[in-house]
Amino acid sequence: LGRGLYFAGLQQKMSVFIGVAMIVIILIPDKVFAKYNFSKPVFKLISKIKTTLGSQFKSKSYKSLFTIGLLNGFLPCGMVYVALFGAIAMQNEFYGVLYMILFGLGTVPVMSSVVYINSFLTIPVRNKIQKIIPFVAIVIGILFIFRGLGLGIPYISPSDMSLFVQSSPNCH
Repeated sequence: LGRGLYFAGLQQKMSVFIGVAMIVIILIPDKVFAKYNFSKPVFKLISKIKTTLGSQFKSKSYKSLFTIGLLNGFLPCGMVYVALFGAIAMQNEFYGVLYMILFGLGTVPVMSSVVYINSFLTIPVRNKIQKIIPFVAIVIGILFIFRGLGLGIPYISPSDMSLFVQSSPNCH
């Protein structure tokens, strides 16, 4: 999917769109979202995925393990969605799979430590962390926008020169 988006010239536009969407979702008050009840179809889909996932856990075949892995990516987790977009951006199947494996391995120590640290965190500290989350999401959204703009900033906004087919390579 990432390779196809790259060749179609859509990957940078998608990056800008996702960045803007992340920022807009953070800035729109919860009351506005509550009016439109976007969650009903989402909860139906999640319920269907959970049911299918549960039935796959009963089977011990390779097909069921593959299905579990595939469906797991559709369960609601913002960080997994961000990781999936990162994997799509790899433009190569091997690197996309490697990205997701490293993401999974990286979450093991973090999620394990959350279980232990959670008992030590007081409610005021948890509230402060909750207040920081929207700012972090906005920063990530800005990074997605910069990445999509192709400004030529190393590691932040790579140049969009590689999107254009040329008779001679543009190497530095």
